[in-house]
Amino acid sequence: MSPDELVYLGILAASIPVGILFRYLSPQAKKGAALSLGLLMTIGTCGIHTLHSLCTVLGTWLIIRVNWRKAPPLSLGWTFLYLFFFRMVMWFGLPAPPPFANAIQLLLTLKLVSLAYEVQSYHFEKKKEVSSFSKSPVIGRLSHEPSLYDILSYSYCYVGIMTGPFFRYQTYVDWLEQTDPLALPCKVPCLSKLKLVPVYAALFMGVNFLFPLSYVRTDDFLEHNFFFRFFYMVAVFFVFRMRFYSAWCGAEAGCITAGLGCYPKGAESKPGGGPTVQYSPEPGALVEYDFRTIQNIDCYNTDFCVKVRHGMRYWNMTVQWWLHQYIYSSAPFRAYALRAGWTMLVSAYWHGLHAGYYLSFLTIPVCIAAELSMESCVRARLGAEGQKVFDWVHWFLKMRAYDYMCMGFVLLNASDTLHYWSSIYFLIHVVAFVCIAAGRLMGGGKKERTREEREK
Repeated sequence: MSPDELVYLGILAASIPVGILFRYLSPQAKKGAALSLGLLMTIGTCGIHTLHSLCTVLGTWLIIRVNWRKAPPLSLGWTFLYLFFFRMVMWFGLPAPPPFANAIQLLLTLKLVSLAYEVQSYHFEKKKEVSSFSKSPVIGRLSHEPSLYDILSYSYCYVGIMTGPFFRYQTYVDWLEQTDPLALPCKVPCLSKLKLVPVYAALFMGVNFLFPLSYVRTDDFLEHNFFFRFFYMVAVFFVFRMRFYSAWCGAEAGCITAGLGCYPKGAESKPGGGPTVQYSPEPGALVEYDFRTIQNIDCYNTDFCVKVRHGMRYWNMTVQWWLHQYIYSSAPFRAYALRAGWTMLVSAYWHGLHAGYYLSFLTIPVCIAAELSMESCVRARLGAEGQKVFDWVHWFLKMRAYDYMCMGFVLLNASDTLHYWSSIYFLIHVVAFVCIAAGRLMGGGKKERTREEREK
């Protein structure tokens, strides 16, 4: 493991016992301590580069104060433009930020855009209350506009500051205002998250040792037969998954010990978004809690769901909620494939400027279009047994599609990505376009796309 990875590991490991201590603090003490610890971690790992995140926070605060009505698009523009500057600082003669600063900047961008939407919603609902003389029914609405101190506290809260998960400002406020944090579940859900982490970590290190990514870039790699080259992407994606399964399960455990994102099951929380219904248990009733709000990964469904479009829902789940809520829903297109493509383009930009991100993310809409065509023109015409066989084949192709796209994500630059894809004859692209063409010829695709748009 690299020194940076060891630092990440140390931060993850330390956040778990530290979270327990925060359950004993009062709301104001919790707020100040979380801010202080987050700033200490940021300054300790980023040094002078902490100024990047601070500028982003102050710029968003100024936008909200000056024009809350247009704060969402303005904050999105501001934070995304700053991301571009942040990644190109070398052009201006400034030192390159460390990976820790990049991780903080990514999550901060999500937080501040979401905050701008929450503040706008607060003001709109407040105006409705004044005109209708009734309390707004909006779930998870802010009780007041956050101050600069509130925004700084939320932005630099130590929980998940580098590793995620993303959580809304209202989730943060609910965490601060918990009436009896010590009564909330901790041990069982935390152990449930951690029980497989040693397995994931061991598999990550073992398979990574046997199939190093660097070997793909060598001339020797091309001397192997097609099946070896094809299988290599399966091993690389497996390593990729084990790495993030370990990190995200550890990050969720840190949230759980602190009590962040803990809501009654009856609130029907969504990852990233929080409660979706008003829930008031009867006095004295036994209340069950969950941590769905901060769930960032569903390892089982990531591996075993059938469809490409469903696979995204179980991976980096809080970020997927953010993308759907703020990007997909407001996309400048109506067609599902185009809206998905627009969302993937924004996601690629958020991840970075490397061409591999764009090549990978923009392959997703192609794969989605292919599976929609096959489902409507083939699966819909099969019997029950035939559909089972279809689903197994579909699952196999879904996993190979993600293997294929992962190579762009980890190789990063266009030449290495295209060099690998060409070594396996762009097989996934070929299969996808053949499926799309077959679907068009058989008159399929339209009905399934319409259904999928309703689902979204």
